[in-house]
Amino acid sequence: MRFLGTSALIIGGTGGIGWGIAEAFAAEGAEVLVTGLTAGEVDATLAKIGARPIRAALLDVTDAKAVERFFADVTRLDALVNCAGIIERRNEYDLGVFERVVAVNLTGTMRTCHAARRPLAESGGGAIVNIGSMYSFFGAGHAPAYGASKGAVVQLTKALAREFATQKVRVNAVAPGWIRTPITQPLCDDPVRSASIIDRTPLGRWGEPKDVAGPVLFLCSGAAAFVTGVVLPIDGGYLLTG
Repeated sequence: MRFLGTSALIIGGTGGIGWGIAEAFAAEGAEVLVTGLTAGEVDATLAKIGARPIRAALLDVTDAKAVERFFADVTRLDALVNCAGIIERRNEYDLGVFERVVAVNLTGTMRTCHAARRPLAESGGGAIVNIGSMYSFFGAGHAPAYGASKGAVVQLTKALAREFATQKVRVNAVAPGWIRTPITQPLCDDPVRSASIIDRTPLGRWGEPKDVAGPVLFLCSGAAAFVTGVVLPIDGGYLLTG
């Protein structure tokens, strides 16, 4: 129960990797709040929580006023994990779509990090973990906004690590590879595409949300008290074959 008596906020935590992280925090004793973009996401989350110490709320990270109001009500925060993100693939060559993806993935991350600075500092020095991607390192010709935003999340993480250290707030990032989520399910279900991904992954399988949750919890824990500004790939070795 490493996080007993602490509070964790998972932005975009109603599904996929975010939900896996939320479940892991709750299992370790944290009081967890997850956010979703729509009422449907929040309602579905409330229906599956059961007895776990998890709450769910609406939040649009592209709405500056909404983020400001949301964090005004946050009285205790020990860990912030930024999982809100979208990908529109080749539609991102439309500049309007490009700007929307960047607004969610990059500006939204900055917005919540900035808003969380005060309560994290007041907790005695909390931790932030941002979610990058293997496309933080590779070019993403099929998704230029996604790749650009995830590359920028890495640099944002390093910048905030330097700045927030003055208040003992640590800022790190993880860079997941091919993780089995609703977004990647069509690729998982495609025998040819799935086989090509597995063949290139040295550990020889798809990742699961719990594979990301463990490293995130480490980075938010006292075991990582002297770790800030790092970007940890969680990809089964996929980057080794790039």
